[in-house]
Amino acid sequence: MEFTEHQELLEIIVNSDAKALGQYTQTANMCCQLLLEQFQAFNVTVWHLHPQDNHLTPVASADLSSQSPLASDFKPIISPEYQQHLHDHRFFVAIDVSNAPFVSTRYLEDGSIKQLLDVAIRINGHIEGLLSIEFDSVIEWHEHDIQFVSQVADQLALALATERGYEKDEDLTLYLSATEQADHLIILVNLKTQIIKYVNPAHYRLTGLPREQVQDQHVNKLDFFRGASEQVAPMVNALLKGETLQGERLLVRSDQSEYWVQYHARHFLTPRGNDYALVAVHDISSQYRHKAELERLAWNCNLTGLHNRLHFTRSLDKCAQGVLFLVDLLGFNRFNDTHGHERGDALLIEVARRVKHFARFHNAIDVARIGSDEFGILLPEVQDLEQLEHFVKSLYDKLLVPVVIGRNKVEPKPAIAVVNIACVVDLFAPLSCADIALQHAKRKALKHYQIFNTQLLEAFKANIEIERDLQHALKGREFELYYQPLMDLKTQQYIGAEALIRWNHPKKGVLYPGAFIEIAEQTGLINAMGNWVLETACKQLHLWQHKNIDLTMHVNVSARQFFSGQLYSQVWTLVTRYRIKPKRLILEITETELMSDIDHATRLCKELAELGVGLAIDDFGTGHSSMRYLKQFPISKLKIDRSFVMDISSSHESREIVSAIIAMASALNISLTAEGVETKEQEAFLTLSACHHAQGFLYSPAVRESEFSHLLELHRSKAQSQQVN
Repeated sequence: MEFTEHQELLEIIVNSDAKALGQYTQTANMCCQLLLEQFQAFNVTVWHLHPQDNHLTPVASADLSSQSPLASDFKPIISPEYQQHLHDHRFFVAIDVSNAPFVSTRYLEDGSIKQLLDVAIRINGHIEGLLSIEFDSVIEWHEHDIQFVSQVADQLALALATERGYEKDEDLTLYLSATEQADHLIILVNLKTQIIKYVNPAHYRLTGLPREQVQDQHVNKLDFFRGASEQVAPMVNALLKGETLQGERLLVRSDQSEYWVQYHARHFLTPRGNDYALVAVHDISSQYRHKAELERLAWNCNLTGLHNRLHFTRSLDKCAQGVLFLVDLLGFNRFNDTHGHERGDALLIEVARRVKHFARFHNAIDVARIGSDEFGILLPEVQDLEQLEHFVKSLYDKLLVPVVIGRNKVEPKPAIAVVNIACVVDLFAPLSCADIALQHAKRKALKHYQIFNTQLLEAFKANIEIERDLQHALKGREFELYYQPLMDLKTQQYIGAEALIRWNHPKKGVLYPGAFIEIAEQTGLINAMGNWVLETACKQLHLWQHKNIDLTMHVNVSARQFFSGQLYSQVWTLVTRYRIKPKRLILEITETELMSDIDHATRLCKELAELGVGLAIDDFGTGHSSMRYLKQFPISKLKIDRSFVMDISSSHESREIVSAIIAMASALNISLTAEGVETKEQEAFLTLSACHHAQGFLYSPAVRESEFSHLLELHRSKAQSQQVN
């Protein structure tokens, strides 16, 4: 809940007749119902603590049925240790109540309660009872939520104290005892004399002035009326008329420091008929500071002090002309992982300083950090192309200058894209054009900067066309799976198939993944495409199982799909729906992608392994994995990248690499497949080196399912014929 909602609910309780009259049970019932509705809890109960035997009895309760009677026969006991905890910390949050300390015995037979919040109801520091909120699911508690529930408990304490005061004819003794401990400021003012009769100790904490300097003084001594004494009379008259005064206000202490308060003032009559005002004041400075900080963070990068992407895109949207610079640091993620985030931040701060200096020198409209290692500069229009190229080269050279971080000299590796906004604004988003130019700049051998031009624009249009066609292809079922067989080198039998997507484009014919996968990844369409591939492959595997064709199915999974958080549930559904046998479905992900998030990958791989689903690392040997990571993953297979296999016949280095990979896989007891096998010579080397499986054009390219089944039948017939001979 928001802070204002907290205050509204608190005001309902504070202003209720039941609470004012000290009707504790009625107040407790009201609090339970309000908390139940606002927090959507399972049950809210106010308990009374019996000090003689430390057992609890319910005072009031509200649950989802709104009709459940109090279980008066249920009298849980709380331990002295739990009382001490509540005494020291005021509250206790239990996420797993069945195993939580202090409260587990209360829920031995009730598995419906998942989370509990207990807040002590205290008078004079003594625990009189508990305000308990129970949930049937786990929610996230925020500090201001717990503070609000504590304030409700304070109001219950006040009601109980008032009730006892009336019962014992002690007037306001217990009420004052409770207010003395209140975190918020409470003031009593005689409206006839305008004299402050009481302030609690919170006055000193809030204003810095001890109560002796304001108690028994005129109300204009309060910060509220400092420099505004003319407001006293109108406010007093309004209270005498029965009006309730409330609001928020910025006040100034005597030391000129500022603070925000929320106040609530209400008139009441004493038993002797005297007119008094009860004023409750809450310090909300932290909320205002938090709001100001959120506004600052909403527009600025906390690390570099530059504007952030949101601010920059707003500035960019207002520009119909001008020049957009997009700056990226090559290899920054690896630098961050290798040298640590502290040095990575230091590099970003220095690059930001240089970018900011360039922007200021050229009268930039805006400059911002728009990504983890990306910076944007928006300059006024530059008519002269030669001058623009000079600007780009100048910025590039400045960013190339080494940075000293600690005792090490670091050489930044910038890449810069430049877009003339007026040339593209009516056609495409300038930032999208800058991304295209940036990718081109990164691929350059030397000078990594690129001005967006006609050729890039045409390439961008082609990508847009492919993206549009991809969206239509997903709806129009234009995709098809081809299957490439995997050969067991020892038995010379087909033992599996890799599912490979093909696009039957209505105009361009059959397209291979290289023509569209990168665009699908950039646009996010890869997830929908990957989901289709996975289900289609599982459906085909189910058909093969039904025909007693014993093959494994290899399915490539993109990094987006693997780390989406949805893969496990999708695989579970498909394995269950199509009754996939254990170890028959193998998901393939590249070595580089797998290493991008070790912790998540490890958890997911273990969960998939428990489903009987295998994991193969594709293109092995091209990434940066280590023996330690390979040991912690439940890996089913390594697939040697085709670049090594292709050079086996001509490159001694490739043969050494392949031999090393085979030895490592053998040591780890991991199955191994060589990709891209095209010749008998390659097959012979792999067989001699004890590689397990192979795939490639030597056996068959990827073919349609009908051709694949025919291939299996021919191979089976050939094998049977050889056995007969």
